[in-house]
Amino acid sequence: MSPLYSIFLIAISLLLARPAYAHVGEHRTEKNIRYTIDGKEVEGHFLMSHHDSVFVELTNGVVISAPLKHFSVSSRADLSQKIAYLKQLNGEINRETHPAGTPQTSPAVLFRLSLTILVVLLFKRNETISFTKLRTLALGFVALFYACKTDEPTVPVPTPTVSTKTDPAFIESTFSPFKAVVKTRYDDTYFYVESDGMPTHNMMVGITSWQQQVPIPQSYTGTNAWSIPLKPELAATPLSLKTNFMKGAVAIAPNGIPIFNPLNNRGEDAYAIGELDKWGGHCGRADDYHYHIAPLHFESIAGSNPIAMALDGYAIYGSKEPDGTSMQPLDEYHGHAYKSTYHYHATTTYPYFMAAMRGKVTLDPATPAPENQIIPQAKTSPVRPAGDPLKGASITDFKATGTNAYSLEYTLNSQKAYVNYSWDNAGTYTYTFIGTDGKSTTVKYTKK
Repeated sequence: MSPLYSIFLIAISLLLARPAYAHVGEHRTEKNIRYTIDGKEVEGHFLMSHHDSVFVELTNGVVISAPLKHFSVSSRADLSQKIAYLKQLNGEINRETHPAGTPQTSPAVLFRLSLTILVVLLFKRNETISFTKLRTLALGFVALFYACKTDEPTVPVPTPTVSTKTDPAFIESTFSPFKAVVKTRYDDTYFYVESDGMPTHNMMVGITSWQQQVPIPQSYTGTNAWSIPLKPELAATPLSLKTNFMKGAVAIAPNGIPIFNPLNNRGEDAYAIGELDKWGGHCGRADDYHYHIAPLHFESIAGSNPIAMALDGYAIYGSKEPDGTSMQPLDEYHGHAYKSTYHYHATTTYPYFMAAMRGKVTLDPATPAPENQIIPQAKTSPVRPAGDPLKGASITDFKATGTNAYSLEYTLNSQKAYVNYSWDNAGTYTYTFIGTDGKSTTVKYTKK
């Protein structure tokens, strides 16, 4: 092969390789996972995305593609995170390769430069080119021309432009279905949510990792109400929930129940290890009921409204956008900009509703990370010492037995046991513990 011909092939290779990093795809070292497409389950790994389609390589090596909206909600959540991450990565590469203010050579200029070099070399060397080589060169130039023409530079995703103040009526729409148990008000700074911390749905059933806590009312009222900022502002450096906010709430459900970090204070996925009931909640050390995942069971009630509000002032929606369309791809924080504002989305897989606090929040200086908490933060009111984990226990039933009276049934070593408790208007709480051996112990506490 002549030196001229070699130079030409090298030029083509370099130019065609130039935009290779700009596609949104992953290396083949990714672990195979299961995706659901139009109700059919497949196993493979994510390769890349192009426009609205996602490409997946199956375990047998076959590559399939489908629009993102054809994947199940849980599959879309996983894929959207990968797509958002790789888009960000490509944007960082593009910024590093072409820093701001640095002149960039366009593919068209490179094409003309390559052509000029070849012509000069041809006449300088007076080399004779056969018809076969000439035809190959011509085809090469045509391919190079179209490669340059379709080269699309990666553009970093800009920080979304969002509104600076939330209409209180919008937040009110989130809580309006539960006005019988939730009270709301607002001032110039915050929208306040008051409740007694007791949901109208059943609780506790399904927990397999239990710390012997049971739900009692909390005084989330007056100066101890939940506070949602009316003037949310995007944070320059959002705080990850993997390393922050393992104490206190990060959002409020429409029924006035707080939502905590999906990770418990040990950094474990509370849902995955069996700490949560069928509704995504459990009781804390103050016998305070709260969720650790966004309550998607409220989606049918919410309609086009959010299913929760985050304590940074941004809404949390379910599997649909506010206009009823399918959820759009999520960013690395588990949300996205939408019509001049930002919101999160709830999914059935981790991080469930929020990967990082996208908005600015004020941190309690007395609580260092990872157990830092947002302030203002409503406080709980315990009436008895915190319980200890009861290994092997599973909660099998929970029901009201009268006014302000409940019975929790659990199974341990195939034997049933109970916690029966009640309270009166004077603030006296009576707990009766019936063990698997049938023995009963009653203890009374007075709320301070």
